[in-house]
Amino acid sequence: MARTPTTQRWLAVLRYAPIVVVPALLVASTFPGRFSVPSHYWLLSMTAVGVFVAGKWWPATASVVLAALAVPMFGTEAWGPSELVPYLGAIALADAVMRRGGWPCAIAAVAWTGAVVADVVMDDHTDVWSAMSIVKVVASVAIPVLLGLYLRGQRALAASYRQRALDADARRRQEQQQTRTDERVALARELHDVVAHHMASIVLRIGVAQHVLKPHDQPVRDVLDDVKDTASHALTDIRRLLVALRDPVLGDVPLVDAEQLATEIDAGVERVRAAGFTVEAKVADPADIAGLDAIGRLTLLRVVQEALTNAMKYGDAEDAVAVTVSRADGAVEIVIGNRRGGAATGAGHGIVGMAERVDLVGGTLAVGPKGAQHWLVQARIPLADKEIDS
Repeated sequence: MARTPTTQRWLAVLRYAPIVVVPALLVASTFPGRFSVPSHYWLLSMTAVGVFVAGKWWPATASVVLAALAVPMFGTEAWGPSELVPYLGAIALADAVMRRGGWPCAIAAVAWTGAVVADVVMDDHTDVWSAMSIVKVVASVAIPVLLGLYLRGQRALAASYRQRALDADARRRQEQQQTRTDERVALARELHDVVAHHMASIVLRIGVAQHVLKPHDQPVRDVLDDVKDTASHALTDIRRLLVALRDPVLGDVPLVDAEQLATEIDAGVERVRAAGFTVEAKVADPADIAGLDAIGRLTLLRVVQEALTNAMKYGDAEDAVAVTVSRADGAVEIVIGNRRGGAATGAGHGIVGMAERVDLVGGTLAVGPKGAQHWLVQARIPLADKEIDS
């Protein structure tokens, strides 16, 4: 259980207070010429102080040892405040019950009971079977035990309240994050529906205008080429922005550069192999997929990672997983399948997330069974230098 600095200081004070208090009690009980504390009582008392301090690490053991040390101290003729020193055993018992519990504390309680009974038996002025003696034994044991149980309950209650506060704070942060994510997704959809659609229409209409121009209208054609290139680049930037809006943690994820893409894919394949699966991977050279922009590369990596995760979650480790990443017709194609079963029948949103990512970069995604015992994830991501159509 976590403790505040103030609580820790108070516990330290209570733990180490006997180092000062016990010698003070022994000195206060010393009257030169009339009564002085025996040297062996001093030795037993200071040993008890050391054991009490060690109870920070071994509470039940310290309680049993203090009960054993209390017996010779009870048997020594003491006077005044020095008579209180043996009752460090009672404080240690309460501490053990509060912190430890279980059978070690039961042994500690029995040991302290024996020490108190020995005190009653060794007292020549007390009737062992009198009501006062019985009350003394019961009170000397019951009060520390009940106090320890009460303090343990308070600690558990405080820990419960603290955990509830942490849980409530976590739920509040999660709700806030979900609200922000929902707003980003809504904004991304509106941006795609309104701006991206019109930008794509502009690119298409410029292309039509270029076809109807006469050959001698070269200056106009040059202007339209420039406008078309500018609109195409703007549309690409908008789609990159859509990915960022739909993925609120994208700003915290470093975009994968072309040289690292193959390495990251290999790392994902190795993780699947480490889980006991056989993976047959054919990944194109970095030069073959260098035409992907930053968002395209990240989308490719996420599709591969999600598909491999689904293969591990829903597939059979005895069946091989095939991974192919290749370039074809101005796009990068991803095909990932396992030879038997592996359908994503869970309640997650991995496939939906893959579809959204691929759609935002102008690609296509197909996920589903092929044949009776084959499950495939097929994605196609256009290269950045390929003209984007609506």
